[in-house]
Amino acid sequence: MLSLQETIRPSADLRNHYNEISKQCREDHTVVIVTVNGRGDTVSLAYEEYKRIKARIELLEILAEAENDVKNKKVAPVRETFEDLRSVLREGSI
Repeated sequence: MLSLQETIRPSADLRNHYNEISKQCREDHTVVIVTVNGRGDTVSLAYEEYKRIKARIELLEILAEAENDVKNKKVAPVRETFEDLRSVLREGSI
């Protein structure tokens, strides 16, 4: 299960304390929610964490498509399906 620690900081902190926020994201695996006028505006996270999240989303999309294909009786041979999954896993760690 994906569990990330979150911190909320005002946009001025991003400008004035970028190095600190960057280090927090990279070393502590913390997601920093940047606010503007007290409302969530953007999110900052380590690049490696972004790649992991993106890979998980891509895998979920593939699985959802596969589930839809099964429901609609549009299925491929098992060997082909596993080759596709291996390809996705090689592109990014999940």
